[in-house]
Amino acid sequence: MKKRFLISVLLMVIIVNSGCVYSNVRVPMSKNFQNTQRVDKTGQATSRSVAWLVAWGDAGLQAAAEEGDLQTLEYVDYQFVNVIFGLYMSQTTIVYGN
Repeated sequence: MKKRFLISVLLMVIIVNSGCVYSNVRVPMSKNFQNTQRVDKTGQATSRSVAWLVAWGDAGLQAAAEEGDLQTLEYVDYQFVNVIFGLYMSQTTIVYGN
């Protein structure tokens, strides 16, 4: 009984630490940070899905630029949120510019 409990606790720790239960990751899409300009504005656009059945939203660059009223884009980040093996997922495009 005690051995089963320890194994189940160990499995839960592994699942939680691997990001299967929850993960929130932000990724820069630029590799050249030496020429990064200082910017005044940001814009975001998000798409979401639930239960692998329903998805909605527009996470495109144009939607993010329009939301932030940007004329020029300097760099972009993506943010991914995953809950319970993808039961809920969101992808956000974050644009920076002027």
